[in-house]
Amino acid sequence: MTSFALPSLHLALDLGAVLLLALGLKGLSKVRTARGANGLAAVALALAVLGLLLEQGLTGWAWMLLGLVVGGGAGALVAYRVPMTSMPEVVALFNGCGGMSSLLVALGAAALPAAGSRAPLDRLELVSVVVSVLVGAITFSGSLVAMAKLQEWLATPGWTQRPARHAVNLALAAAALACGLAWPMGWLAAPLALAGLTAASLLLGIGLTLPIGGADMPVVISLLNSYSGVAAAAAGFVVGSQLLIVAGAMVGAAGLILTQVMCTAMNRSLPSVLFGGALGASGSGGGSPAGGGDGSYSSITSCSPEECALALEAAERVVFVPGYGLAVAQAQHSLKELARLLETAGIEVAYAIHPVAGRMPGHMNVLLAEADVPYEQLIEMEAINPDFPRTDVVIVLGANDVVNPDAKTDPASPLYGMPVLEVDQARSVFVVKRSLGAGYSGIRNGLFELPHTSMVFGDAKAVLQQLTTELRSLGVGKVPAAAGR
Repeated sequence: MTSFALPSLHLALDLGAVLLLALGLKGLSKVRTARGANGLAAVALALAVLGLLLEQGLTGWAWMLLGLVVGGGAGALVAYRVPMTSMPEVVALFNGCGGMSSLLVALGAAALPAAGSRAPLDRLELVSVVVSVLVGAITFSGSLVAMAKLQEWLATPGWTQRPARHAVNLALAAAALACGLAWPMGWLAAPLALAGLTAASLLLGIGLTLPIGGADMPVVISLLNSYSGVAAAAAGFVVGSQLLIVAGAMVGAAGLILTQVMCTAMNRSLPSVLFGGALGASGSGGGSPAGGGDGSYSSITSCSPEECALALEAAERVVFVPGYGLAVAQAQHSLKELARLLETAGIEVAYAIHPVAGRMPGHMNVLLAEADVPYEQLIEMEAINPDFPRTDVVIVLGANDVVNPDAKTDPASPLYGMPVLEVDQARSVFVVKRSLGAGYSGIRNGLFELPHTSMVFGDAKAVLQQLTTELRSLGVGKVPAAAGR
């Protein structure tokens, strides 16, 4: 093979990988094609590794093979061992791993000229190193904080809700930028400047993420995902990888678009999420309610699963509203079984999906897809809200803030202005919860006190199984709908 053909083959493999990644990203937009899209992305990365091996002349192949085995083994272990309830934490951790990878690549590239292993970095490469270190470090530390808060290992300290935190973050940002400027300008030795840049950026990531919690957490995870793409694209300029540049740009753009969509769904701006602290935050951060306990409600109607089953039997249209409680109970398969029984009896079934339900973007979509719920039955908030007045029964499963009518009616509520699922417009509402505790944002829910709302206390999975058993005992689903209704 000539010296001309080898770089050409490497470029062709890189371009092929870019194309497959683009097709994979497109395929992820639909549940039916998501599995194949992941396969395309895996093939793309395999082509990229092959191209790199050819370019390097198989130099260092043992280290590369070791990385593939360790990384692939860790990924397979996570895929098989981590439950669906922990997917938000896994997404946050993977975002952090992406940020750390870009950080290490940039630091390694910065050290090579001093070791005589490559030519000095040009101006674009110097800027790319600084950007990759800055964004990669922020992504890494911020993602670890997000993961710890989602796992409830870390609560939001009270001092992070004080205005002084903005001055601290501003000082850290100034220190990071000063170190990032001092290195290429020659004001500081490279090791000292890069160490200062890395340390300040890591602390900045912690300072920016620590105050955020509550209903804002899915937005933060989406934004950190965007950051990881930006860091990867910057690292691509450092090492001259077209694949990293294009893939990082796609991830960064997609994450930023999703972040904006979610902010719009919450009627909040991105700066208010980043600098305003958590909705309803009063030290609750890690998911513990800040208020809204049992004593906050004066008129609550509770009912048994048997009474709820009678309402379902008489209904013509039923809407399920999944939330984080459904994921915690691992009740998605029990929900699908109940829905299938209702459909057998000729009852129309739909699922109302709020953009920020759960703890990560698309959490409920992923959860229900695992139970093979038909994708066309998953209806977004804007499309399903007009249909609630004609809905006979709504069953809320572990959702809280996203169905709170105070967001529409109470200007004093921290949720006011946030678009919510208008389940209060349905004829009957049944809320399945373990207790009257507040949601993740710590805000009491006015839905619970409405006259047509009934609380069904218990674990979501157990309640759904009881409903299915009771409906079968009532004869629901035993005869064709045309003959039995």
